[in-house]
Amino acid sequence: MCRHLGYLGEPVTLAELVLDPPHSLVVQSYAPKDMRGGGKVNVDGFGAGWFGADGGPARRYRRAVPIWQDGGFAELARATPAAGVLAAVRNATAGMPIADAACAPFTDGRWLFSLNGYLAGWPDTATGLAAGVPLGDLLTIQVMTDAALLWVLLRHRLAAGGDPAAVLGGLVAEVLAAAPGSRLTTLLTDGRRLYATTVTHALCARQAPTGVLLASEPFDDAPGWQPIPDGQLVVADRGGVHCQPLPGATGAQPRK
Repeated sequence: MCRHLGYLGEPVTLAELVLDPPHSLVVQSYAPKDMRGGGKVNVDGFGAGWFGADGGPARRYRRAVPIWQDGGFAELARATPAAGVLAAVRNATAGMPIADAACAPFTDGRWLFSLNGYLAGWPDTATGLAAGVPLGDLLTIQVMTDAALLWVLLRHRLAAGGDPAAVLGGLVAEVLAAAPGSRLTTLLTDGRRLYATTVTHALCARQAPTGVLLASEPFDDAPGWQPIPDGQLVVADRGGVHCQPLPGATGAQPRK
């Protein structure tokens, strides 16, 4: 499965978060520590989305190559400050396409979204979930993967209004009901708050000197990294990290 991270705080360069730490996403792409039976490497693409300090829309860069192969991204990352970041490296589920458009983060300019996991029983279990989405939204999906469909479902519901945490938690609970056994550790941000769910795959949090971090794995040995239990709905900002039980989650899954 994938590895991802989210950050909100004082502007730092993308490189400081994604490339430079001793156990950065680059290292996690080939030497992850906690995959929980979901794969071994994350070399099917990567992406980074960010919000500048100017409060403008999200910007994004993604490629269907291992992150260490893209020298252009390294140059961009060292020159790009960001006050909010969502970045990921991808381990594609068997049978899913390898393409730029299949890589997280997904965005509509306001939101950034990433899935670490998969929809069990794909694609049959997705039929009922997709029924309430306008056909035009489904026909414009650039690449058909479970993560891309989840993003379309989530984007549609976010556009209808409501608390983003409740929207994300409600969607994940509905997916778990339709597709038991799915792995649904997610990250979502609008550049002001981070929202997450933990279903099977790992997530941890740290209040850093510059801001707040959510990540699949600690990317350094700094104190303060705290694991988030399985089956949680998470809301994080500079004021702290808040967790509550996720409706529909069955509790911690055994590590493999």
